[in-house]
Amino acid sequence: MIEKEIKMMGLRDVYGKTLVELGKKHKEIVVLDADLSLSTKTALFGEKFPERFFNMGVSEQDLMSTAAGFALAGKIPFVSTFAIFATGRAWEQIRQSICYPNLNVKIVASHGGITVGEDGATHQATEDLALMRVLPNMTVIVPADGIETKQVIETILHHKGPVYVRLSRPKFPIILNENYQFEIGRAKVLREGTDLTIIGMGITVFHSLKAAEELERDGISAKVINCSTLKPLDEETIIQAAKQTKAIITVEEHTCIGGLGSAVAELIAQKFPVRMKILGISNKFGISGKPDQLLNHFGISWPHIKEAAYKILKEKHD
Repeated sequence: MIEKEIKMMGLRDVYGKTLVELGKKHKEIVVLDADLSLSTKTALFGEKFPERFFNMGVSEQDLMSTAAGFALAGKIPFVSTFAIFATGRAWEQIRQSICYPNLNVKIVASHGGITVGEDGATHQATEDLALMRVLPNMTVIVPADGIETKQVIETILHHKGPVYVRLSRPKFPIILNENYQFEIGRAKVLREGTDLTIIGMGITVFHSLKAAEELERDGISAKVINCSTLKPLDEETIIQAAKQTKAIITVEEHTCIGGLGSAVAELIAQKFPVRMKILGISNKFGISGKPDQLLNHFGISWPHIKEAAYKILKEKHD
């Protein structure tokens, strides 16, 4: 359940602090940034371990290629910049130099999605997950809050192969507790339900839980799943939910094309077809505005999830 007093935590702040903690124990970690280390919070690592920190300047393609070289030399590179630059400007280098040879590079991109806010469409990465998900060998992760972010960074250190982690600019509500255990490739059921399933990732998990609480007041039981690993997708948990509830809503701070909704739809269509609704950004670029305003504008805040639930349940009984 979501508490009345919501505590907030910055995912990128957690990332920077966790890197420093890990850097003390693991000398093989190197960190690379593209002139945005104050924003991505990798500057914390640079202050503590300057000999293992590399600011590549505004040169994202060199950033990824250099990270590949470090991986070949036996280091574990953590690479950071804004999501729009990491996945857009350097996509070919990620494909050819990191994913094709299956190198051990950890790309942790900040400022993902429309919650970048006032910077507007040019800086709002709404296609990044699709771009990363399509690449062979790439693991794609979107933490739901600061607690999960810390566990994600600690986990990917020991995972062999390319990883893309999407973090965000604003602080997120804390929705998980210290007993939560992140696992690559495992979606977590945060709330049981029998009438429909709501699947979210990132900030939309908070909104999914809030929508489920509101639906419960109307006698509707909604299962909520945190699908923080977009790839590899947890097929077992999603198929089980489809069988139990017969209706699925996916919610993502990303284009509806190629992201969470697409991944779940591809699975459901082949394994256990049920009624489904994809909530996300429908073939549009972002716009400038406050993060909460934008989530509402694009129809991925909790009132829109609640409305979608009513519609899909009505379709079930028509």
